[in-house]
Amino acid sequence: MVAHAVLPKEKGCPICGKSPVEKYRPFCSRRCADIDLNRWFSGVYAVPVNEAEDEDGASPAKPGEEP
Repeated sequence: MVAHAVLPKEKGCPICGKSPVEKYRPFCSRRCADIDLNRWFSGVYAVPVNEAEDEDGASPAKPGEEP
């Protein structure tokens, strides 16, 4: 029996929904790519962070305390 690979459905441009163009993938045009980049620069998109812990897992030092 031959197994057939199931390919995920191609999603549209995340900005306007049109079919993506290989050169600007996953976007359909440079315009949509630039709109997305501007959203990152202006803070519309943000990566959530947990400020309760430092990168090494330690709690951050409070003002006046030595690390």
